[in-house]
Amino acid sequence: MKLGIDLGGTKIEGVVMSSEGAVLAKERVATPRSYPAIIDAIADLVFRLEATVGGRVSVGVGGPGAESAVTRRIKNSNTECINGKSLRDDLSARLVRSVRFSNDANCFALSEAVDGAGESADVVFGVILGTGVGGGLVVNKRVLNGVNGIAGEWGHTPLPNFKEGRRCYCGRQDCIETYLCGAGLVRSYSNAGGGALSVPEIVERATGDEALAKSVFDIYCKQLASALAVVINIVDPAIIVLGGGLSNIKMLYEAVPLHWNDYVFSDECVTQLLPAKYGDSSGVRGAAWLWDN
Repeated sequence: MKLGIDLGGTKIEGVVMSSEGAVLAKERVATPRSYPAIIDAIADLVFRLEATVGGRVSVGVGGPGAESAVTRRIKNSNTECINGKSLRDDLSARLVRSVRFSNDANCFALSEAVDGAGESADVVFGVILGTGVGGGLVVNKRVLNGVNGIAGEWGHTPLPNFKEGRRCYCGRQDCIETYLCGAGLVRSYSNAGGGALSVPEIVERATGDEALAKSVFDIYCKQLASALAVVINIVDPAIIVLGGGLSNIKMLYEAVPLHWNDYVFSDECVTQLLPAKYGDSSGVRGAAWLWDN
């Protein structure tokens, strides 16, 4: 058995899986606001799940940010209270065993590469389009972390085209995230002269008769295609898997591949764009698979 923990901004999810990927137990709790309380909440969740399945298990954790290769401390996390903290070491001490940690987008990508939408592919790029924008790269069922621990951090690279000068929370300008996250689409619609609508409302209008929403959404698809074309040109993945709230927009899977042909350096692009098989559960499943990685 293996146990995965998905540390999110509002919830912590835990799951115990068999070696074949069957879910044996799962539970969610609210994410506390302080670092010590987060450590306690994860540890308590692990102990409860172990009691449920009746055995001691390996523990993998997926969360925001990355672990510094130099200090082993968390960096780049939008859950700010864990930045600068030795999350993996502190959890290992609390649980009295080794713990593995990886970025939540890496865990998402790993889950989909092992037994999800990308199971048939050697190279899979996983994308989370939600409150933020993240990416993870898996090669031969193994997460590629990179020497700096930031491989796949696609959301904080500059958008190649269709940009207007947006400041990102990370301090940089025109990050992909500022356009492709949910708030980015809402901002694009508002900037184009629309009202303050939600993403579902914008999508509903784009599938209806509103010309403005159609235009804004078409630009969003071109922005996503242009950004993904950079990934395709560099690592040439067989499958790109989308997760997060915006991955539920069905029009993306037809429109984006049509647009990325304008930017991919090839006479033909056979990369597939697919929705995640496990949806919101991919992150926690990938955390559990870290011990097979």
